[in-house]
Amino acid sequence: EERAWTPIAAENGSFRADALAGGYAFATFEATEATTLVLEASGHSLVYVNGVPRPGDPYGYGFVRLPVPVRAGRNEFLFAVGRGGFSARLVAPPSVGPYFLNADDTVPDLVVGVSERIVLGIPVVNPTDEWLTDLVAVASTTEGAKVTTALPAIAPHSVHKARIEWDTPAASEPKAVSLEVRLEERPAEGEPVLLASRTVELRTVTAESRRNETFTSRIDGSAQYYAVVPALPRESAGRPGLLLSLHGASVEASSQAAAYTAKDWATIVCPTNRRAYGFDWEDWGRLDALEVLNHAQRRFRTDPRRQWLTGHSMGGHGTWQIGAHESDRFAAIAPSAGWISFRSYTGGADFPATGVGGLLMRAASPSDTLALKDNYARLGIYILHGDADDNVPVAQARTMRGVLGGGSGAFHSDFAYYERPGAGHWWGNECVDWPPLTEFLQRRSLPDPSSIDRVSFVTSTPSVAAESDWVTIAQQVEFLKPSRVEIALDRAKRTISGTTVNVARLGLEVDLDGDPGELTISLDGVTLTAAEPEGGDRLWLARDGDTWKAAAEPTPAEKSPERGGPFKDAFRSRMILVAGTAGDDATDALLLAKARLDAMTFWYRGNGAIEVTTDAAFDAAADRDRNVILYGNADTNSAWSALLGPCPVLVKEGSVKVADEEIAGGDLAALFVYPRAGSDTACVGVVAGTGPAGIRLTERLPYFVSGVAYPDLTVLAASTLVDGLAGIRLAGFFGNDWSVERGTWAEGEAMVPGP
Repeated sequence: EERAWTPIAAENGSFRADALAGGYAFATFEATEATTLVLEASGHSLVYVNGVPRPGDPYGYGFVRLPVPVRAGRNEFLFAVGRGGFSARLVAPPSVGPYFLNADDTVPDLVVGVSERIVLGIPVVNPTDEWLTDLVAVASTTEGAKVTTALPAIAPHSVHKARIEWDTPAASEPKAVSLEVRLEERPAEGEPVLLASRTVELRTVTAESRRNETFTSRIDGSAQYYAVVPALPRESAGRPGLLLSLHGASVEASSQAAAYTAKDWATIVCPTNRRAYGFDWEDWGRLDALEVLNHAQRRFRTDPRRQWLTGHSMGGHGTWQIGAHESDRFAAIAPSAGWISFRSYTGGADFPATGVGGLLMRAASPSDTLALKDNYARLGIYILHGDADDNVPVAQARTMRGVLGGGSGAFHSDFAYYERPGAGHWWGNECVDWPPLTEFLQRRSLPDPSSIDRVSFVTSTPSVAAESDWVTIAQQVEFLKPSRVEIALDRAKRTISGTTVNVARLGLEVDLDGDPGELTISLDGVTLTAAEPEGGDRLWLARDGDTWKAAAEPTPAEKSPERGGPFKDAFRSRMILVAGTAGDDATDALLLAKARLDAMTFWYRGNGAIEVTTDAAFDAAADRDRNVILYGNADTNSAWSALLGPCPVLVKEGSVKVADEEIAGGDLAALFVYPRAGSDTACVGVVAGTGPAGIRLTERLPYFVSGVAYPDLTVLAASTLVDGLAGIRLAGFFGNDWSVERGTWAEGEAMVPGP
């Protein structure tokens, strides 16, 4: 349809119009001279400043203050707006040089009597045209404790949330601590130069107090936090359990923890989902919850057999989701006012089941909660919902009640269900701290691992969930379709028997009493013998057509749970973003702008701290086992060959070649993941265009959004923005050996237009 531009005026500092619900706002600004200003805007999803994409603030957090260069004369701003309104203003930066953003700190609470190294996240702003290098942050107090942390290079006109370390003194009483943080440049030769400084206030609390803890995330090296309500002193022996509680949309972890009274039977741990909205407890939100679970287990020495999962609203969805993927880690789960999946909650048309649409649906299959419902069979489940909920309809809870125990396909015997009469979405702290719910959890424990002789497990992909008890699904026959194992161990007879669906490689970790001997394995009607693995090793089996045979674990040259795709998998392990500089000036600027956009979008959506560099500055020999996101193609990014080696995908100016097939065009974008050359564990995510229009297309392809997914490789034309699926030229999954020949692919001519 044609849309007309109409004038709009600000009211009380904000712009509102019906056309801005999924529309655009265009504005100009006349500058008397070229300079850098700070754009303070909120309510938009993206803004182009003189054609350069910059991240928005769709959730209205208010801390997004972007340094933007303006030129003398006319400057153009194009805002993409989603919810009908936004606000924006330009102000002078507080400094012409680097400075700390006085907002969005991630800090822990200190504990009386505890001296330890802590991490903080403090945003650093580079308002200049130059890269900031040789940076350190120095944290100190008047008592003299001082720690210096080396920082990565910071791109021009960007914000990087620096992870800063400090050794805390052992305070004798609760009190406020003023921590001075200095940003210094320390060149290899010459004296340190002070660039900026600020004070950060920290609380000191007693060991029994509710508080915030921080840790370093292995995803991106950032400082993340979670809130904890320590267990009350116990009269009985033994360690307390751990109750992992997931917050709802717009709620902070600290607020979630404040809804609970302390228990003597559990430490209550509330992760963040990386932000108040974050990732709906999927993707990096799920990874954050698991990182917090592991960190809190170690820090608070909880009982690993007494772990429970609960959450409210979006956190209720996270409870269904994480409970399905990680069912062997929790004794029971308790979703409150939770929605099942994006499709059940928001609706929306399906892509076609075949062709490219089918592969896109498969890439998003980890979001399909009900496809994993059989994993709930081992869990105690308590469902809580208000019957007058106007946010998450009670039909979501009733559907799950029917799935678990109320219909012809019912399979669950250990669940409880309660609808609160007349209750809406949030009816007080009892929405999470509901006595019957917490008592239900308290009564359940995980079985002794040595007693588990039967395993029933389904996974959407090994990259999300590969293990359950002593079974590992390492590879699939059909990628990102549900894989299933039903298997039993007879310890006395030394036999293993079972069935599989869509499993290409299976690992079994069994430890029988007595001297190691032979095992007889009957799998899908095929019988074979194998030596019992020793010392925690796995026995590996591989499917060979219609039969099974003994095999080795996946080699680094094969797909594995640690490195198996799809595309977004490249962003989960200490990635560094490498922008190409081997093209012309205009192309180089586009690539750096896209890398900076991704880094700052992940800061906004995921409290992230991704490093950005250029191919000229990137050292491929260093940090060989870090994931790399490569921006550009083989002609415009000089790191292409060193990182990708013999990759069957070659993107150049004007074409994308996949094995022997070449797709021509200067408006193509390619997103794909492939093993990093020279590393057994790392991978490369490629964000490439075949020309300026292709690079521009990558600016509009979201991937830091839950529910949005791409296969291992997707090649799109610019017409995708108008024609939907019909603009996608090729999509698919590499084979388990990362080959094209053994992969699964769909081409553009087989497609139909999508929604």
